[in-house]
Amino acid sequence: MKKLLVGIFTLLLSFITTAQNPVITPDSEISILTIGPGNSLNDSFGHSAFRIKTAHVDIVYNYGIFDFDTPNFYTKFAQGKLNYLLGVSYYREFERSYKRQNRTIREQVLNLSQTEKQDLYDFLINNAKPENSAYLYDFFYDNCATRMRDVCETVLDDNINFITPKSYKKETFRELIRANLEWNSWGSFGIDVALGSVIDQENKPYEYMFLPEYVYEFFENATLVNSNEKLVKATKVIYKKRGVNPPSSFLVSPFFIFSLLGIFIIIITFIDYKKQQQSRFLDGVLFLVTGSIGVFLLLLWFATDHTATAQNYNLLWAFPLNLFVLAQAFKKTPKKWFISYLKFLVILLCLMTLHWVIGVQRFAPVLIPFLIGLLVRLVYLISFYRNQATGLK
Repeated sequence: MKKLLVGIFTLLLSFITTAQNPVITPDSEISILTIGPGNSLNDSFGHSAFRIKTAHVDIVYNYGIFDFDTPNFYTKFAQGKLNYLLGVSYYREFERSYKRQNRTIREQVLNLSQTEKQDLYDFLINNAKPENSAYLYDFFYDNCATRMRDVCETVLDDNINFITPKSYKKETFRELIRANLEWNSWGSFGIDVALGSVIDQENKPYEYMFLPEYVYEFFENATLVNSNEKLVKATKVIYKKRGVNPPSSFLVSPFFIFSLLGIFIIIITFIDYKKQQQSRFLDGVLFLVTGSIGVFLLLLWFATDHTATAQNYNLLWAFPLNLFVLAQAFKKTPKKWFISYLKFLVILLCLMTLHWVIGVQRFAPVLIPFLIGLLVRLVYLISFYRNQATGLK
């Protein structure tokens, strides 16, 4: 989701609106703005914000702001401890920014009484104060989209009945994410590797509102409990995206790259088989890379506050202990236990396949050629070392 920095005057505008002690008039409008996906990975899921339009102001309250000047910014981001902010900007700047990015802008005007409008406006003004504006971001449970739902429910005292849209179908968090990404993209690959099996569980319809497009759909169908009237009284498209994004080159796609790697591993293994030799450099690189990825995934699981990186079974192919047995891959006569270790790695790959088939976790499909090459290599090494058994210690 786009972190809109240009045109944001958070502190200044918060001060101005608070100092004026603004009063909502009957003709004032409060609406939900839904921004369509953009070109970059963090824009792929869209964006949501509140718009306040009165006779005196036309401003946007945006829960998708972060401060690059935050001490240890990248460390906190990696650890899942980075605070996001509620920012305030002039609507025209907000609109112009997303038009320049060629992203669709839709608006839903909320069907609120004057008192409810005032309460919602007061809530946002108070929430935008420097001492209140920060919150700990969570992609699935506390982001710019879920804040639309949560703020409205809080201010309206749970007077909203969210009706499941007719278009709803049961999907996991991972399936919802994949629907917004090209399967053969590095962004999709990174998410499939970094996020664990916790996002492969079927989620409730209410939880779909972590994505702006579902906030839009659920709000469109929602009613007010006390009156049974529609929560949204008017919907319009402010700007429609023009054209389509050009497809990225297949030659730099992850499936193509991993296919080359898989083929390369199989070719080297075939040559080794014909010559009854071992390309130790290849084995060293494979153990180094898979072990390093495994350590990184373990750190994401246990050393961060990210809830979505837990129970990650990508560790079945990216096994951390590969780093600690790396030296054995370079030896002409490794220890006898190394054959058993290689068999263990083959078993892990089989377990990964089982997890994939029965749906415990969905893995990146672009990895398949590489995983096949890895399996072929491990099976060959087991056979090779057995044939060299007389030289093992």
